[in-house]
Amino acid sequence: MSTGLPVLPEQQLAQLMAHYARDVARRRRNMLIALAVLIVLTWLAGRFGEVELGKLVYHLSGLTSYFGRIMPRLRPDHLTGDIADWYWGFGGWLKLLFDTILIAYVATLAGTIGAGLLACFAAENLAPSKTLRWLVKRLFEFCRTVPDLVFALLFVSAFGLGPLAGILAIGIHTFGTLGKMFTEAVESIDMNPVEGVRSAGAGFAATMRYAVLPQILPNLTSYTLLRYEINVRASSIVGFVGAGGIGQELFVAIRKFYYTDVSAILLMIIVAVSITDVLTERVRHRLSPVEHVG
Repeated sequence: MSTGLPVLPEQQLAQLMAHYARDVARRRRNMLIALAVLIVLTWLAGRFGEVELGKLVYHLSGLTSYFGRIMPRLRPDHLTGDIADWYWGFGGWLKLLFDTILIAYVATLAGTIGAGLLACFAAENLAPSKTLRWLVKRLFEFCRTVPDLVFALLFVSAFGLGPLAGILAIGIHTFGTLGKMFTEAVESIDMNPVEGVRSAGAGFAATMRYAVLPQILPNLTSYTLLRYEINVRASSIVGFVGAGGIGQELFVAIRKFYYTDVSAILLMIIVAVSITDVLTERVRHRLSPVEHVG
């Protein structure tokens, strides 16, 4: 007895092929329309934003020449002395770089604690009231919408130069960003454990501790480590406005045209950020192992 695939009648097959052709044509037409709209919007944005490609190409040589000026002169026969001259302030810069990393750490810790405490009040499935949820979500939006550089300027004016302004600025922005991410993680949990803990008479805090936190803890840790990577970079930038760290020294070197100092400090920042990225990436992978199907 032979078996095979069923064969549709020619008329029904022709109808199916016609429907398929119309569907493909419709999708292709929609894609072309979307592409045309994107091109028009890009052109309008460039027009009103005064983006001039000719000016970019004309002045591109200035950018390349600047990088040429900041590079040190390293001679093979005097390599040790040239490197020593290049990193003449290595001790002081290293201390400032350590301050930058500490600013990022303290700001991330403060922002994470605040976001973790309020995320449950902003989640749709756990918020005690709609009014409280609306207020917490607006608070998160405000903190992450205002750039951390603007916060840094405000806090430098209020508290003076130093790391405190940087910690407050980055911490508030971290609070707003992680608050949204933590809220979305809470809203995606399985509610069965929550109902089980509530049925046993647990209050709000106990429900969060025993039913919610175990489900979201890996995601919270991963988001926090990712944000810490971002904050290490951000703590270098807020130093430009006097919020402490090595960014302040980099800004001074740029303003005073200490070209080789600029490249030396930039290289130290790049190395520090790269090491941070590698370490946090490994921690995230350990917390969220990928299962391989053999």
